[in-house]
Amino acid sequence: MHVQCQIPAALEFLFHPARYKVAYGGRGGSKSWGFARALLIRAWQDPLRILCAREFQNSIKESVHMLLSDQIKALGMQASFDVQQNSIRGHNGSQFGFEGLRYNADKIKSYEGTDLCWIEEANRVSKASWEVLIPTIRKDDSEIWVTFNPELETDEAYKRFVKNPPPNAVVRKVGWRDNPWFPDVLREEMQTLKERDEDAYLNIWEGNCRVTLEGAVYANELRAAQAEGRILRVPYDLRFPVHTFWDLGFSDRTSIWFAQKVGFDYQLIDFYQNRLQRLPHYLKVLQDRGYVYGVHHLPHDAEHGSVAAPSIRSQVEATGYKVKVIQRIEKIELGIGAVRNIFNRLYFDESKCDEGLQDLRHYTYDVDEYGQWSKTPKHDEHCHAADALRTLGETIGLPDRQPEKQVIELVNYTKDEASAAWMA
Repeated sequence: MHVQCQIPAALEFLFHPARYKVAYGGRGGSKSWGFARALLIRAWQDPLRILCAREFQNSIKESVHMLLSDQIKALGMQASFDVQQNSIRGHNGSQFGFEGLRYNADKIKSYEGTDLCWIEEANRVSKASWEVLIPTIRKDDSEIWVTFNPELETDEAYKRFVKNPPPNAVVRKVGWRDNPWFPDVLREEMQTLKERDEDAYLNIWEGNCRVTLEGAVYANELRAAQAEGRILRVPYDLRFPVHTFWDLGFSDRTSIWFAQKVGFDYQLIDFYQNRLQRLPHYLKVLQDRGYVYGVHHLPHDAEHGSVAAPSIRSQVEATGYKVKVIQRIEKIELGIGAVRNIFNRLYFDESKCDEGLQDLRHYTYDVDEYGQWSKTPKHDEHCHAADALRTLGETIGLPDRQPEKQVIELVNYTKDEASAAWMA
């Protein structure tokens, strides 16, 4: 069988040995298209086990399965591959698997026999996911292929492969100028954006990093924290209890910040989140961390329960932990304001809180029907770490919401009773 395959010359390095093969840059460079073709040619030439991964994959539709299927047809390779619902198999024994990295560590570790691993949209891959994946792809002469469009310089993929590339890595910036088939319709869109928004053009089409994401909720606060040296190594201090601040979810994520109050400051020493896990999983995480705990602060929905299904609050209290449930605030902007009120008192451990910090950097406002920024943040994979931090903000950063009521209740108290009431 003869196969005629064309890919941009900028991607020719894919056919030469290297541990890491990385292509990053702006839109229109045909990175994904070229990587898909190169993988198919390699799998057609030799029986290979190939893992196609991304940070989040809730269904096969979110993978590169369709892209590979389309390229099999475009190259006339239908006789060499069987395209199945959740996999692709070569008649010579090659196999393509498709997996999400986050929350799937045990399954990823089963791919230790992989020859080639392609990570698409790598800018979204967390440090924790890289630390599971890279040691797993350990077969002799195995390769890790990486494609992404940069967003922030603080994104793990950009730091790992562009700013400080590892040994035996080929790293190429690939953009629209490298695509000999760049269509006129995209050229027109590109020019329109350049005239309207130069910064957006430089990020989207030229592949330059943004200083902050457009519409980022805590952009100014995070920039100040970085400039003031409040994102650093923050060790656990045995003199102070560790308080936790939660956002609850199941299909969505449960997120937990671990913080110690030192003077007027809060030192965030750790962060954890997961999904599709029941409460015992998170209680075990608390236990395994080995911290001495103070109070676990839970959002209002921790009170929900029934005879058949006890509330989250009662289950946590049953383990002997102290719990405080934070009163619900209807307007989310008040909670965001509370976080902003205390942000200059927050110190983050740059390693253990890396995943949470990345979510905060990507936590942005939604766009309304008129294309304007709304007052409501997006509900996406990044919002849960922000909501857990909002639990902290609403615990300590809100002004007293019922001053008049408290004053009235104190009027009829004795002096000692009044003092006791304020201290409670």
